[in-house]
Amino acid sequence: MDKKEELVKLLINKKYTISFAESCTGGKMAAAIVDVADASKVLNASFVTYANEAKIKYAGVLPETLEKYGAVSEETAGEMAKGTAKANGAQVAVGISGIAGPTGGTKEKPVGTVCFGYFMEGRLWTETVVFPDRGRNIVRDMSVEHVMDVLINELKK
Repeated sequence: MDKKEELVKLLINKKYTISFAESCTGGKMAAAIVDVADASKVLNASFVTYANEAKIKYAGVLPETLEKYGAVSEETAGEMAKGTAKANGAQVAVGISGIAGPTGGTKEKPVGTVCFGYFMEGRLWTETVVFPDRGRNIVRDMSVEHVMDVLINELKK
């Protein structure tokens, strides 16, 4: 069983639904779930919130958060996760915002920097991972793999 199948199975077993607010991954996380049979049992809705306006409108990110911390921040990713869970009535939600490249990086936030927000069972936590800059789509794929690893580990607890 691959990671996608394992994640869907764990969600089904717990009777959880999942939603995503994706920026740099552009829907790849939701697509990974949809690749699996029975995806409809766990995925009811997801958002691709590439623009800041979309993060505000669909994922409930506060304009002040974006202004103060930027789109690529744990604060924003956390609000994306929590807002998406609320909007879709999901028990599990993930917010993903990062710099996939090849441009957009800074000294403080180099290309490959991805911020994640996780909301599960009413608990919110965030993290930042700096993936190696091996190209835009590799950073995006590594982000999806990372989220699956984190969620599988958390759901097994």
